[in-house]
Amino acid sequence: MDSSDLKILDILQADGRITTSDLAERLRLSPTATGERLRRLTRDGVITGYGARLDPARLGLGLLVFVEVSLDKTTSDVFAQFARAVRLTPEILECHMVAGGFDYLVKARVADMAAYRGFLGDVLVALPGVKETRTYAVMEEVKRDGPLPVRGG
Repeated sequence: MDSSDLKILDILQADGRITTSDLAERLRLSPTATGERLRRLTRDGVITGYGARLDPARLGLGLLVFVEVSLDKTTSDVFAQFARAVRLTPEILECHMVAGGFDYLVKARVADMAAYRGFLGDVLVALPGVKETRTYAVMEEVKRDGPLPVRGG
């Protein structure tokens, strides 16, 4: 990737709806060359998609929680079963296997603490292999949906 590719990525992270012609103008490239770069970056998997950023509170999802999850066994089949179940759980926004004192860090969104209590009891602890959880409710989101630190100009 050259500096023009990095600048494309930087611009798209800030404005995914920019037209190819406006993007080309900002890059000082032709629309054809810019379109070719976009197609290559998409084909190569650097650009993985586009989407709208939504306000969770306006959608009734005001509570963000992070949950440490420990499994009862750390075998590949338990990991696979847990991962499959997590992918099917809409409240879970992100799930990361981590090194350290627990197995997974889960990021989830629900309406409020009462909804979280139901989610914890009915869904989270019922996921395959879950032995223990530790929850951290977010009091304030200081930075959210930050762009990746590409340096394109």
